[in-house]
Amino acid sequence: MSYFKILGLEKEPFSTSPDPEFFYQSREHQAALTRLMIEIRLRRGLSVILGDVGTGKTTLSRKLFQMLRAREDTIFFMILDPTYETEEVFVESLLRTFQIQIDKPQPSLLDMKEAIKKYLFSKGVQENKTIILLVDEAQKLNQISLEVLRVLLNYETNEFKLLQLVLLAQLELLPKIREMKNLMDRISMKYIINPLDDIETKEMIEFRIRQAGYRSSIPLFKEDAIVEIYQATQGYPRRIAMLCHKALKALVMESRIVVDRDVVRKIVAEDVV
Repeated sequence: MSYFKILGLEKEPFSTSPDPEFFYQSREHQAALTRLMIEIRLRRGLSVILGDVGTGKTTLSRKLFQMLRAREDTIFFMILDPTYETEEVFVESLLRTFQIQIDKPQPSLLDMKEAIKKYLFSKGVQENKTIILLVDEAQKLNQISLEVLRVLLNYETNEFKLLQLVLLAQLELLPKIREMKNLMDRISMKYIINPLDDIETKEMIEFRIRQAGYRSSIPLFKEDAIVEIYQATQGYPRRIAMLCHKALKALVMESRIVVDRDVVRKIVAEDVV
């Protein structure tokens, strides 16, 4: 039997996989999502979401995808690992991402770029579709790839951009963009996601436990445990999830019924967070 079922849970509550079902929307995440939805609806072009490792950017992307994938007027694409050595490799990847076929055995780089341009105009203008390309881990993009994306942002009508580009990245992306004034000028919205505060940390823990199917009136985490968790994680969602996961496993292994401060302190002291 899985450890979480022993505790009265139906699912793993603190997985670090980006499951939108377990996405706790803090004030920061709500603000980021709201701003993104507005930019996409208005088809403004480039949106940049920044944050440290573990602040919930990837889970945010899955939530955005969940919100938009069923819309008939929207085409949503994602790139999860944008590591490309050359311009040609990146453009070829974009063709595959957009599912564009070229009727040439060995198309040139110019052919491939032209095919992407035609695709954007066909879908964006003729079919009036909102085309979204979300790039996760965008700090991995090199200058060549960023320049390719900048050119795609040039395609527009008098009213809107044909490509809605969402870059989710660690803060190290900023210096790269600042070196490219033409790209910097195209940013329609930039938002930095900060860690949770102590109240939101408590809310995130309780939210995830509820989402996992916990129905008992006995809380799994005491207040003093939550204080310790916040202090140990500084409000970073991924760290919170990892520490809570280990705390619940400790409950089962030690035949306890509730996580208290001592359980959390022991885990932290063992440096396994």
